[in-house]
Amino acid sequence: MITSHPSGAVIIPAHNEAGVISRTLEALREVIEWGTVDVVVACNGCMDATAAIASRCRGVQVVNVSEASKTAALNAADLATQRWPRLYLDADIEVSAPALRAVFVALEGDTLLAARPALRYDTEGASAWVRAYYRARSRIPGNSERLWGAGAYALSFSGHERLGTFPALTGDDYYVDRLFSAHEKAVLPTEPVVVRTPRTCTALLSVLRRTYRGNAEQDRVSGGASMGRTVRQLLASARGPLSVFDAVVYVAFAGAGRRRPLLSRKAVAAWERDDSSR
Repeated sequence: MITSHPSGAVIIPAHNEAGVISRTLEALREVIEWGTVDVVVACNGCMDATAAIASRCRGVQVVNVSEASKTAALNAADLATQRWPRLYLDADIEVSAPALRAVFVALEGDTLLAARPALRYDTEGASAWVRAYYRARSRIPGNSERLWGAGAYALSFSGHERLGTFPALTGDDYYVDRLFSAHEKAVLPTEPVVVRTPRTCTALLSVLRRTYRGNAEQDRVSGGASMGRTVRQLLASARGPLSVFDAVVYVAFAGAGRRRPLLSRKAVAAWERDDSSR
C-alpha cells in the first residue's frame, strides 16, 4: 500500500483557456488532495475567464502575466513554487494521478533529469485525413522517445538548472528535449495523457506551421529534422495499403506545414493554435 505521496509542482501556462481549464484541473483533483504538489496556473494575456475559473479551484495558485507569452508564463510560474520536480502541462492536457506519481518518482533519483508520461491521440470527431496523419505519426519511432509532442514534460531540479530560464522561442518542449542526451531523459510507460488532435485539416495545418516555424527558429535552418528519414521510417513500418496511404497523407501535411517557414521570414501576427478540439 502506498502511504506517502511524491512532492513536486505542476505548472500550467494558459492563454484564453476558459473552455478547457476546468477539465484539466479536475483531472488533478486527487493530486491536489495529496497536499505535496503545488499546482500553478500562469494566465498570460488572458481576455476571458481563465483566471477566474482557476481561482475557484481549491489548492490552485493563479499567477497573472500581462503579456501573452507562454515562455513569460512559464518563467513567472517557476518563481511561484519551491517544489521539485516540476511538470509543465499544457492547459488542454489531462494527466492522471498515477501518471504524475510515476514521473515524479522517476525524477527523484540522479539517473534521469527529464521525463514525460506516455501519450495517446484522441482523434474522435476528426476528419479522415487528420486521422490518417496521426495514425502515421504514431508509427514514427522517434516520436515516442522525445519529450515534445505530449503537452507534458517534467524536469528535476538538476535538469532545470541546465535549462535556466525559458528562452523566448516557439516550442519550449522541442527546446528542452534537446538539452538532454538519451540516457538523461525518458518517456515512461505510464497511463497515457490524452492529446486531443485537431478536428479539421485547416486546424492541423495551423498547428504544424507553428511547430515547424519554431523548430526552424531553433535549428537556424528551415524545416528542422530530416523529412527523408521520417519517410523511410514510415515506409519501413508499412504493413498494408492503409499504412502506405497514411504515410502519403502524413508527408503531404508535413510538406504543407513546412511551406511557410521555407518561404517566409515575416513575423506571424496571430498565435496559430488548434481551437477545433477545445
